[in-house]
Amino acid sequence: MIVLPYDPAWPSHAERAITSVSSALGDLIVAIEHIGSTAVPGLAAKPVIDLMAAAPSVAAVAVSSASLATIGFVRSEPTMPERLFYRREGEPVAYHLHIVSATSWETRNQRILRDHLRGNAADREAYGRLKQDLAAGGGDGEAYTRAKTALIQRMVDTARTARGLPLVDVWEE
Repeated sequence: MIVLPYDPAWPSHAERAITSVSSALGDLIVAIEHIGSTAVPGLAAKPVIDLMAAAPSVAAVAVSSASLATIGFVRSEPTMPERLFYRREGEPVAYHLHIVSATSWETRNQRILRDHLRGNAADREAYGRLKQDLAAGGGDGEAYTRAKTALIQRMVDTARTARGLPLVDVWEE
């Protein structure tokens, strides 16, 4: 597990991928954004650009997986409900693409956390330190993700409360 200091090139990598995905999927999606740690200026992260797209019909995107394959995205079995997950290998970064329902777009925890971290320096620093400590400890990807859950839950709860949204578990299974 590698966690790197923030790289100011990450947003431009994300923008190029957003353009490619938007072209490949056309009107099958209604929104697409850069999410995850690489979308938060100053935050240490794994060199993986996470993108999330909203689709009126997730099933229609699933049928069109071949269009994503032409730009290098390979569908994986999702580990979270009600989403499609694609991965594209690359250097200097890899890419994850999450396709979710347009009806859930405004309340997606990943977008809420990203926005919270962009606006809260103390939480951004605490999260960055935790990620670096966990990466230095050497575990596998799932252990790394689970070890971040308590802090992420606290931050998302704070952000959802500020938006007047109900609290929900961040660990989707």
